[in-house]
Amino acid sequence: MHDPWPAAVLWDMDGTLVDTEPYWIESEFELVEQHGGTWSREHALNLVGNDLLVSGRYIREHAGIDVEPDRIVEELLDRVVARVERRVPWRPGAVDLLVDLRAHDVRCALVTMSYRRFVEPILRVLPEGTFEVVVTGDAVTQGKPHPEPYQKAAAVLGVPPAATLAIEDSNTGARSAEAAGCTVLVVPNHVPVLPGPRRVFADTLDELDYSTLPRPISG
Repeated sequence: MHDPWPAAVLWDMDGTLVDTEPYWIESEFELVEQHGGTWSREHALNLVGNDLLVSGRYIREHAGIDVEPDRIVEELLDRVVARVERRVPWRPGAVDLLVDLRAHDVRCALVTMSYRRFVEPILRVLPEGTFEVVVTGDAVTQGKPHPEPYQKAAAVLGVPPAATLAIEDSNTGARSAEAAGCTVLVVPNHVPVLPGPRRVFADTLDELDYSTLPRPISG
């Protein structure tokens, strides 16, 4: 008898579960302007999926502002949290797929480079226990594209990464999940994502359910 597939689904958050990338981009422009620097959409898109401190260092360097990276991160979070508390912008089909997976007793984890205080208002509007494990950017030593975030989620769940399906929207996140050994369902959003040996692509999560999830890719 084969083990059920997947043993768990590991969800990225920004751009995958929720379309918060516009919130981040708006907040970056506001922050940079406030500190007298210059910013561009091209720079903003270079940050999609990144560890937040990596983004903070990038903003300091490329925006020409004299603010420490950890301070940049905290100021960005203040702005983005305020936006998400007003409205959670769900991605099409994401909540329906989550509900269906839980109805089939599929374990789910959230694996995000956002910090815990940004994740909390999103978790509050989901049924309690939707995510059995939550791995945030302030709870790992090395963020995406390093495999640690996905490795940690699988380890806490007690399942091998190869038995899990990760859902991602960026190259950075897909590289992280792939390096951990997950099969990766890629649903591109704001940035194009390259093909990869463990990647399966879909245009949307709409119409996907437990029975139509992509099959595991080994290797």
